[in-house]
Amino acid sequence: MKQIPMTLLGAESLREELEFLKSVRRPKIISDIAEARAHGDLKENAEYHAAREQQGFCEGRIQDIEAKLSNAQIIDVTKMPNTGRVIFGATVKVMNLETEEEVTYRIVGDDEADFKQNLISINSPMARGLIGKEADDVVVIKAPGGDIEFEILKVEYL
Repeated sequence: MKQIPMTLLGAESLREELEFLKSVRRPKIISDIAEARAHGDLKENAEYHAAREQQGFCEGRIQDIEAKLSNAQIIDVTKMPNTGRVIFGATVKVMNLETEEEVTYRIVGDDEADFKQNLISINSPMARGLIGKEADDVVVIKAPGGDIEFEILKVEYL
């Protein structure tokens, strides 16, 4: 399996979720199944079937997280010399040349991406357009509504 780039923060967040699923969620589901089983006939026992379904989701997510962490290539940009180039994990301030709107994005792995928090996936058109560029470069990003020009104002390794 290929390595999945992940920031230190992203890996920590997955580890916390895994710990929660194993130490809190899984025991709760097991107890729910035992309780539902005590109600008798399993064929028509909605609580039992719901708990078993939850167990399936929980175990699936645990396996998913464990696989991601085992294949994670954790990249800590704070430990890298800042060459001024946009790389995975970098925080980039850009200005839309048409609207003059300034936005700061952080380039992260697919699992960490959250557009509302300006965390963009390394595989997004925006990130692909920024990678390898540096401050004062102008990049053209292909967007659904057409091409958008951005000027890179600042590149930080935070």
